[in-house]
Amino acid sequence: MKTITTTDALAAFCAEAAKRAYVTVDTEFLRERTYYSKLCLVQLAYQDDAGDDACIVDPLAEGLSLAPLYELFADAGVVKVFHAARQDLEIFFVDKGIIPAPLFDTQVAAMVCGFGEQAGYETLVRKICKSDLDKSSRFTDWTRRPLTDAQATYAVGDVTFLRDIYEYLSDRLEKSGRKKWVAEEMAVLNDPATYEANPDEAWRRVKTRTNSGRFLAIVRELARFRETYARDRNVPRSRVYKDDALIELASTKPQSEQDLGRSRLLLREARRGDIAAGIMAAVTAGLAVPNDQLPKVDQNSVKLQVNPALADLLRVLLKSKSDNEDVAAKLIASSAELDALAAGERDMKAMRGWRKEVFGNDAILLCDGKVGLAVDGQKVVTVPL
Repeated sequence: MKTITTTDALAAFCAEAAKRAYVTVDTEFLRERTYYSKLCLVQLAYQDDAGDDACIVDPLAEGLSLAPLYELFADAGVVKVFHAARQDLEIFFVDKGIIPAPLFDTQVAAMVCGFGEQAGYETLVRKICKSDLDKSSRFTDWTRRPLTDAQATYAVGDVTFLRDIYEYLSDRLEKSGRKKWVAEEMAVLNDPATYEANPDEAWRRVKTRTNSGRFLAIVRELARFRETYARDRNVPRSRVYKDDALIELASTKPQSEQDLGRSRLLLREARRGDIAAGIMAAVTAGLAVPNDQLPKVDQNSVKLQVNPALADLLRVLLKSKSDNEDVAAKLIASSAELDALAAGERDMKAMRGWRKEVFGNDAILLCDGKVGLAVDGQKVVTVPL
Protein backbone atom coordinates (compact mmCIF):
# COMPACT_ATOMS: atom_id res chain seq x y z
CA MET A 1 0.00 0.00 0.00
CA LYS A 2 1.34 3.43 -0.97
CA THR A 3 0.22 6.99 -0.36
CA ILE A 4 0.09 9.09 -3.52
CA THR A 5 0.66 12.82 -3.25
CA THR A 6 1.69 13.76 -6.83
CA THR A 7 -0.11 13.75 -10.15
CA ASP A 8 2.67 11.72 -11.79
CA ALA A 9 2.40 8.97 -9.18
CA LEU A 10 -1.38 8.89 -9.58
CA ALA A 11 -1.02 8.68 -13.36
CA ALA A 12 1.37 5.74 -13.03
CA PHE A 13 -0.98 3.86 -10.71
CA CYS A 14 -4.01 4.53 -12.93
CA ALA A 15 -2.06 3.36 -15.98
CA GLU A 16 -1.47 0.03 -14.27
CA ALA A 17 -5.09 -0.15 -13.12
CA ALA A 18 -6.26 0.43 -16.71
CA LYS A 19 -4.66 -2.90 -17.68
CA ARG A 20 -7.02 -4.78 -15.33
CA ALA A 21 -10.64 -5.82 -15.68
CA TYR A 22 -11.71 -3.82 -12.66
CA VAL A 23 -10.56 -1.35 -10.02
CA THR A 24 -12.08 -0.92 -6.56
CA VAL A 25 -12.73 2.60 -5.32
CA ASP A 26 -13.70 4.26 -2.05
CA THR A 27 -13.45 7.73 -0.54
CA GLU A 28 -13.21 9.41 2.83
CA PHE A 29 -14.85 12.80 3.13
CA LEU A 30 -16.29 15.33 5.55
CA ARG A 31 -19.62 17.09 5.17
CA GLU A 32 -20.47 18.37 8.62
CA ARG A 33 -19.41 21.95 7.89
CA THR A 34 -20.12 22.27 4.15
CA TYR A 35 -22.91 21.90 1.60
CA TYR A 36 -20.71 19.84 -0.71
CA SER A 37 -18.65 16.94 0.62
CA LYS A 38 -14.99 17.77 1.16
CA LEU A 39 -12.95 15.00 -0.43
CA CYS A 40 -10.14 13.92 1.91
CA LEU A 41 -8.94 10.59 0.51
CA VAL A 42 -9.45 8.34 -2.49
CA GLN A 43 -8.58 4.66 -2.08
CA LEU A 44 -7.88 2.47 -5.12
CA ALA A 45 -6.96 -1.16 -5.62
CA TYR A 46 -6.69 -3.69 -8.42
CA GLN A 47 -5.88 -7.40 -8.43
CA ASP A 48 -2.20 -8.17 -8.90
CA ASP A 49 -0.04 -10.99 -7.55
CA ALA A 50 2.95 -8.67 -7.18
CA GLY A 51 1.32 -7.05 -4.18
CA ASP A 52 1.86 -3.38 -5.09
CA ASP A 53 -1.78 -3.07 -6.03
CA ALA A 54 -3.44 -0.66 -3.58
CA CYS A 55 -2.98 3.00 -2.81
CA ILE A 56 -4.32 5.94 -0.88
CA VAL A 57 -4.56 9.14 -2.92
CA ASP A 58 -4.28 12.39 -0.97
CA PRO A 59 -6.38 14.99 -2.84
CA LEU A 60 -5.35 17.58 -0.23
CA ALA A 61 -1.70 17.33 -1.31
CA GLU A 62 -0.47 20.54 -2.90
CA GLY A 63 -0.42 20.43 -6.68
CA LEU A 64 -2.08 17.02 -7.04
CA SER A 65 -4.62 16.75 -9.89
CA LEU A 66 -7.23 14.00 -10.08
CA ALA A 67 -7.20 14.14 -13.90
CA PRO A 68 -5.56 10.66 -14.24
CA LEU A 69 -8.26 9.19 -12.01
CA TYR A 70 -11.03 10.78 -14.07
CA GLU A 71 -9.41 9.37 -17.21
CA LEU A 72 -9.55 5.92 -15.62
CA PHE A 73 -13.19 6.50 -14.65
CA ALA A 74 -13.97 7.15 -18.32
CA ASP A 75 -12.22 3.96 -19.51
CA ALA A 76 -15.04 1.67 -20.66
CA GLY A 77 -12.76 -1.36 -20.44
CA VAL A 78 -12.36 -1.20 -16.66
CA VAL A 79 -15.24 -1.84 -14.25
CA LYS A 80 -15.30 0.65 -11.36
CA VAL A 81 -16.35 -1.17 -8.18
CA PHE A 82 -17.82 0.75 -5.21
CA HIS A 83 -19.78 -0.20 -2.12
CA ALA A 84 -22.82 2.00 -1.41
CA ALA A 85 -21.65 4.32 -4.17
CA ARG A 86 -24.18 7.17 -4.00
CA GLN A 87 -22.20 9.67 -1.91
CA ASP A 88 -18.85 8.78 -3.50
CA LEU A 89 -20.25 9.34 -6.97
CA GLU A 90 -21.78 12.67 -5.98
CA ILE A 91 -18.32 13.95 -5.03
CA PHE A 92 -16.85 13.14 -8.44
CA PHE A 93 -19.88 14.43 -10.31
CA VAL A 94 -19.84 17.76 -8.47
CA ASP A 95 -16.09 18.12 -8.97
CA LYS A 96 -15.82 17.14 -12.64
CA GLY A 97 -19.28 16.26 -13.92
CA ILE A 98 -18.18 12.65 -14.39
CA ILE A 99 -19.83 9.37 -13.39
CA PRO A 100 -17.49 6.35 -13.47
CA ALA A 101 -18.54 3.75 -16.04
CA PRO A 102 -19.05 0.87 -16.21
CA LEU A 103 -20.15 0.87 -12.59
CA PHE A 104 -20.74 -1.92 -10.07
CA ASP A 105 -22.15 -1.38 -6.58
CA THR A 106 -21.49 -4.32 -4.26
CA GLN A 107 -24.21 -3.25 -1.82
CA VAL A 108 -26.87 -3.57 -4.51
CA ALA A 109 -25.35 -6.82 -5.77
CA ALA A 110 -25.29 -8.24 -2.24
CA MET A 111 -29.01 -7.58 -1.79
CA VAL A 112 -29.69 -9.28 -5.12
CA CYS A 113 -27.56 -12.23 -4.00
CA GLY A 114 -29.44 -12.85 -0.77
CA PHE A 115 -27.32 -11.04 1.82
CA GLY A 116 -30.37 -9.33 3.29
CA GLU A 117 -31.54 -5.74 3.48
CA GLN A 118 -28.61 -4.47 5.54
CA ALA A 119 -25.77 -5.49 3.26
CA GLY A 120 -23.12 -3.39 5.00
CA TYR A 121 -19.47 -3.56 4.00
CA GLU A 122 -18.39 -4.93 7.37
CA THR A 123 -20.97 -7.73 7.05
CA LEU A 124 -19.73 -8.68 3.59
CA VAL A 125 -16.11 -8.69 4.74
CA ARG A 126 -17.04 -11.02 7.57
CA LYS A 127 -19.24 -13.36 5.51
CA ILE A 128 -17.29 -13.45 2.24
CA CYS A 129 -13.70 -12.66 3.22
CA LYS A 130 -13.90 -14.34 6.64
CA SER A 131 -12.18 -11.35 8.23
CA ASP A 132 -13.01 -8.59 10.69
CA LEU A 133 -12.63 -4.85 10.13
CA ASP A 134 -11.30 -2.44 12.71
CA LYS A 135 -13.87 0.39 12.45
CA SER A 136 -12.32 2.56 15.20
CA SER A 137 -11.02 5.09 12.64
CA ARG A 138 -14.33 5.47 10.83
CA PHE A 139 -15.31 8.81 12.34
CA THR A 140 -11.88 10.41 12.62
CA ASP A 141 -10.97 13.78 11.10
CA TRP A 142 -9.79 12.85 7.61
CA THR A 143 -8.51 16.37 6.89
CA ARG A 144 -5.68 16.08 9.42
CA ARG A 145 -2.19 15.25 8.20
CA PRO A 146 -0.24 13.09 8.58
CA LEU A 147 -2.64 10.17 8.68
CA THR A 148 -2.16 7.72 11.52
CA ASP A 149 -1.27 4.11 10.77
CA ALA A 150 -4.74 3.11 12.00
CA GLN A 151 -6.40 5.54 9.59
CA ALA A 152 -4.33 4.30 6.65
CA THR A 153 -5.04 0.64 7.48
CA TYR A 154 -8.76 1.32 7.82
CA ALA A 155 -8.90 3.32 4.59
CA VAL A 156 -7.07 0.82 2.41
CA GLY A 157 -9.15 -2.03 3.85
CA ASP A 158 -12.19 -0.47 2.21
CA VAL A 159 -10.81 -1.35 -1.23
CA THR A 160 -8.62 -4.42 -0.71
CA PHE A 161 -11.39 -6.60 0.74
CA LEU A 162 -13.69 -5.13 -1.89
CA ARG A 163 -11.80 -7.04 -4.59
CA ASP A 164 -12.75 -10.42 -3.13
CA ILE A 165 -16.31 -9.25 -2.49
CA TYR A 166 -16.68 -8.10 -6.09
CA GLU A 167 -15.32 -11.31 -7.55
CA TYR A 168 -17.53 -13.44 -5.31
CA LEU A 169 -20.71 -11.47 -6.07
CA SER A 170 -19.93 -11.20 -9.77
CA ASP A 171 -19.55 -14.99 -9.94
CA ARG A 172 -22.85 -15.47 -8.05
CA LEU A 173 -24.65 -13.13 -10.43
CA GLU A 174 -23.22 -14.90 -13.45
CA LYS A 175 -24.37 -18.29 -12.22
CA SER A 176 -27.84 -17.05 -11.22
CA GLY A 177 -28.41 -15.05 -14.41
CA ARG A 178 -29.08 -11.89 -12.39
CA LYS A 179 -26.46 -9.57 -13.83
CA LYS A 180 -29.20 -7.69 -15.65
CA TRP A 181 -30.95 -7.09 -12.30
CA VAL A 182 -27.92 -5.22 -10.99
CA ALA A 183 -27.56 -3.42 -14.33
CA GLU A 184 -31.10 -2.08 -13.93
CA GLU A 185 -30.25 -0.78 -10.45
CA MET A 186 -27.15 0.97 -11.79
CA ALA A 187 -29.37 3.13 -14.02
CA VAL A 188 -30.22 5.40 -11.08
CA LEU A 189 -26.57 5.80 -10.09
CA ASN A 190 -25.62 6.50 -13.71
CA ASP A 191 -28.22 9.27 -14.03
CA PRO A 192 -26.76 12.80 -13.53
CA ALA A 193 -30.12 13.94 -12.12
CA THR A 194 -29.40 11.78 -9.06
CA TYR A 195 -26.64 14.19 -8.03
CA GLU A 196 -28.15 17.51 -9.08
CA ALA A 197 -29.87 19.42 -6.27
CA ASN A 198 -32.77 21.41 -7.74
CA PRO A 199 -33.77 24.30 -5.43
CA ASP A 200 -37.26 24.29 -6.97
CA GLU A 201 -37.81 20.74 -5.70
CA ALA A 202 -36.17 21.13 -2.28
CA TRP A 203 -39.54 21.61 -0.55
CA ARG A 204 -40.49 18.00 -1.27
CA ARG A 205 -37.89 16.83 1.26
CA VAL A 206 -39.53 18.86 4.04
CA LYS A 207 -41.90 16.68 6.06
CA THR A 208 -45.12 18.45 6.99
CA ARG A 209 -48.56 17.27 8.02
CA THR A 210 -50.29 20.23 6.40
CA ASN A 211 -51.54 19.91 2.82
CA SER A 212 -52.75 23.51 2.48
CA GLY A 213 -51.64 24.86 -0.89
CA ARG A 214 -50.83 28.30 0.54
CA PHE A 215 -48.79 26.84 3.37
CA LEU A 216 -46.91 24.61 0.91
CA ALA A 217 -46.24 27.59 -1.35
CA ILE A 218 -44.45 29.35 1.52
CA VAL A 219 -42.60 26.13 2.39
CA ARG A 220 -41.51 25.87 -1.23
CA GLU A 221 -40.14 29.41 -1.32
CA LEU A 222 -38.38 29.05 2.03
CA ALA A 223 -36.82 25.74 0.97
CA ARG A 224 -35.75 27.21 -2.38
CA PHE A 225 -34.05 30.16 -0.68
CA ARG A 226 -32.31 27.90 1.86
CA GLU A 227 -31.04 25.52 -0.84
CA THR A 228 -29.69 28.33 -3.00
CA TYR A 229 -28.12 30.20 -0.08
CA ALA A 230 -26.45 27.07 1.30
CA ARG A 231 -25.21 25.92 -2.10
CA ASP A 232 -23.78 29.29 -3.13
CA ARG A 233 -21.90 29.67 0.16
CA ASN A 234 -21.06 25.98 0.56
CA VAL A 235 -22.55 25.73 4.04
CA PRO A 236 -24.89 23.03 5.42
CA ARG A 237 -28.61 23.67 5.02
CA SER A 238 -28.97 23.42 8.79
CA ARG A 239 -26.65 26.41 9.18
CA VAL A 240 -29.24 28.52 7.39
CA TYR A 241 -32.24 27.10 9.24
CA LYS A 242 -33.44 23.61 10.09
CA ASP A 243 -36.65 22.02 8.88
CA ASP A 244 -38.50 22.64 12.14
CA ALA A 245 -37.67 26.34 11.90
CA LEU A 246 -38.78 26.36 8.26
CA ILE A 247 -42.15 24.89 9.23
CA GLU A 248 -42.49 27.47 11.99
CA LEU A 249 -41.73 30.29 9.55
CA ALA A 250 -44.30 28.99 7.07
CA SER A 251 -46.86 29.02 9.88
CA THR A 252 -46.07 32.43 11.38
CA LYS A 253 -45.36 34.20 8.04
CA PRO A 254 -42.94 36.84 9.43
CA GLN A 255 -42.97 40.23 7.70
CA SER A 256 -40.18 42.00 9.61
CA GLU A 257 -37.02 41.36 11.60
CA GLN A 258 -39.10 42.06 14.69
CA ASP A 259 -41.36 39.15 13.71
CA LEU A 260 -38.30 36.96 13.19
CA GLY A 261 -37.11 37.87 16.66
CA ARG A 262 -40.12 36.11 18.11
CA SER A 263 -39.26 32.79 16.47
CA ARG A 264 -38.54 29.99 18.92
CA LEU A 265 -36.55 27.81 16.51
CA LEU A 266 -34.68 30.20 14.22
CA LEU A 267 -30.93 30.55 14.78
CA ARG A 268 -29.90 33.96 16.09
CA GLU A 269 -27.71 34.76 13.07
CA ALA A 270 -30.67 34.05 10.78
CA ARG A 271 -32.76 36.82 12.32
CA ARG A 272 -30.86 39.59 10.58
CA GLY A 273 -28.82 40.30 7.48
CA ASP A 274 -29.02 38.33 4.24
CA ILE A 275 -30.80 35.31 5.71
CA ALA A 276 -33.48 37.44 7.35
CA ALA A 277 -34.01 39.33 4.10
CA GLY A 278 -34.23 36.05 2.20
CA ILE A 279 -36.77 34.64 4.63
CA MET A 280 -39.07 37.63 4.36
CA ALA A 281 -38.76 37.69 0.56
CA ALA A 282 -39.60 33.99 0.44
CA VAL A 283 -42.67 34.44 2.66
CA THR A 284 -43.85 37.35 0.50
CA ALA A 285 -43.34 35.29 -2.66
CA GLY A 286 -45.26 32.37 -1.19
CA LEU A 287 -48.19 34.58 -0.21
CA ALA A 288 -48.27 36.04 -3.72
CA VAL A 289 -48.55 32.72 -5.61
CA PRO A 290 -51.86 32.66 -7.55
CA ASN A 291 -54.38 30.13 -6.32
CA ASP A 292 -54.21 28.12 -9.53
CA GLN A 293 -50.42 27.76 -9.19
CA LEU A 294 -50.26 26.57 -5.60
CA PRO A 295 -48.15 23.42 -5.10
CA LYS A 296 -49.79 20.12 -4.30
CA VAL A 297 -48.42 17.15 -2.48
CA ASP A 298 -48.01 13.90 -4.38
CA GLN A 299 -51.45 12.33 -4.32
CA ASN A 300 -49.84 8.91 -4.42
CA SER A 301 -48.65 9.48 -0.86
CA VAL A 302 -51.77 10.94 0.75
CA LYS A 303 -55.37 9.88 1.15
CA LEU A 304 -54.87 6.54 -0.54
CA GLN A 305 -57.91 4.34 -0.10
CA VAL A 306 -55.82 1.42 1.07
CA ASN A 307 -57.46 -1.95 1.57
CA PRO A 308 -55.57 -3.00 4.73
CA ALA A 309 -56.34 -6.71 4.33
CA LEU A 310 -55.04 -6.66 0.75
CA ALA A 311 -51.95 -4.72 1.85
CA ASP A 312 -51.25 -7.43 4.43
CA LEU A 313 -51.62 -10.13 1.76
CA LEU A 314 -49.20 -8.26 -0.48
CA ARG A 315 -46.68 -8.20 2.36
CA VAL A 316 -47.00 -11.95 2.72
CA LEU A 317 -46.55 -12.37 -1.02
CA LEU A 318 -43.48 -10.12 -1.00
CA LYS A 319 -41.92 -12.05 1.88
CA SER A 320 -42.60 -15.29 0.05
CA LYS A 321 -41.05 -14.04 -3.20
CA SER A 322 -38.09 -12.57 -1.33
CA ASP A 323 -37.41 -15.86 0.45
CA ASN A 324 -37.92 -18.00 -2.65
CA GLU A 325 -35.70 -15.82 -4.84
CA ASP A 326 -33.17 -15.11 -2.05
CA VAL A 327 -33.22 -11.36 -2.65
CA ALA A 328 -33.80 -8.52 -0.18
CA ALA A 329 -37.49 -7.67 0.09
CA LYS A 330 -36.95 -3.90 0.23
CA LEU A 331 -35.06 -4.10 -3.06
CA ILE A 332 -38.18 -5.55 -4.69
CA ALA A 333 -40.82 -3.21 -3.24
CA SER A 334 -41.15 -0.71 -0.41
CA SER A 335 -43.90 -0.66 2.20
CA ALA A 336 -45.30 2.49 0.59
CA GLU A 337 -45.48 0.72 -2.78
CA LEU A 338 -47.40 -2.16 -1.24
CA ASP A 339 -49.94 0.27 0.22
CA ALA A 340 -50.21 2.02 -3.14
CA LEU A 341 -50.78 -1.33 -4.87
CA ALA A 342 -53.55 -2.12 -2.38
CA ALA A 343 -55.08 1.26 -3.23
CA GLY A 344 -55.13 0.55 -6.97
CA GLU A 345 -51.92 2.28 -8.06
CA ARG A 346 -49.80 0.55 -10.69
CA ASP A 347 -47.18 3.09 -11.83
CA MET A 348 -44.23 2.25 -9.61
CA LYS A 349 -40.80 0.63 -9.69
CA ALA A 350 -42.15 -2.70 -8.42
CA MET A 351 -44.14 -2.99 -11.65
CA ARG A 352 -41.15 -2.68 -13.96
CA GLY A 353 -38.20 -4.77 -15.09
CA TRP A 354 -37.02 -7.73 -13.05
CA ARG A 355 -39.21 -6.69 -10.11
CA LYS A 356 -42.32 -7.23 -12.20
CA GLU A 357 -41.11 -10.71 -13.18
CA VAL A 358 -40.30 -11.68 -9.60
CA PHE A 359 -43.19 -10.00 -7.78
CA GLY A 360 -45.27 -7.53 -9.78
CA ASN A 361 -47.13 -9.91 -12.06
CA ASP A 362 -48.36 -12.08 -9.18
CA ALA A 363 -49.09 -8.98 -7.09
CA ILE A 364 -51.49 -7.70 -9.77
CA LEU A 365 -53.17 -11.10 -9.99
CA LEU A 366 -53.57 -11.10 -6.21
CA CYS A 367 -55.05 -7.58 -6.26
CA ASP A 368 -57.44 -8.59 -9.04
CA GLY A 369 -58.63 -11.65 -7.13
CA LYS A 370 -57.24 -14.06 -9.73
CA VAL A 371 -54.87 -15.85 -7.37
CA GLY A 372 -54.81 -16.59 -3.66
CA LEU A 373 -52.12 -17.58 -1.22
CA ALA A 374 -51.68 -21.06 0.24
CA VAL A 375 -49.15 -22.88 2.38
CA ASP A 376 -47.15 -25.63 0.71
CA GLY A 377 -44.86 -27.20 3.28
CA GLN A 378 -42.57 -24.40 4.47
CA LYS A 379 -43.45 -22.07 1.58
CA VAL A 380 -46.27 -19.69 0.75
CA VAL A 381 -47.34 -20.11 -2.86
CA THR A 382 -49.94 -18.59 -5.20
CA VAL A 383 -52.90 -20.68 -6.31
CA PRO A 384 -55.31 -19.76 -9.14
CA LEU A 385 -58.84 -18.80 -8.16
